[in-house]
Amino acid sequence: MFKEFKAFAMRGNVVDMAVGIIIGGAFGTIVKSLVDDVLMPPIGLLLGGVDFSDLFITLKQGATAAGPYANLAAAKTAGAVTMNVGLFINAVISFLIVAFAVFLLIKAINKLQRPTPEAAPATKECPKCCSTIPIKATRCPNCTSDLK
Repeated sequence: MFKEFKAFAMRGNVVDMAVGIIIGGAFGTIVKSLVDDVLMPPIGLLLGGVDFSDLFITLKQGATAAGPYANLAAAKTAGAVTMNVGLFINAVISFLIVAFAVFLLIKAINKLQRPTPEAAPATKECPKCCSTIPIKATRCPNCTSDLK
């Protein structure tokens, strides 16, 4: 059983997929940083200084301190139950960026792949009787006409 698993795990497709997953995870981290640290601060500034990571709705006040809370960390520290709308917006933007980047990558890979050449025809038509005959034939087997 171990030999079968080893043969399965070492096939080219499985190893390629594993490398793709590892690189994809690292790419996801880079995109998350891009969204959280580069894109969202200017967008929040344009929308009146809103920090999306601190955009939340308090569903239930905390046990240790009552709201309103200055930020999400303060609400969590107080034990409040929150709906984290800003974190969801950040996650959606991250997903859209990753999906768009993967789309562009697949599009580029497809463009680089060479089109498969069409196979040479194996048959031809007899000009006299219009029957299909092998391409190398010099005489039609149906009407016996010369095809030279």
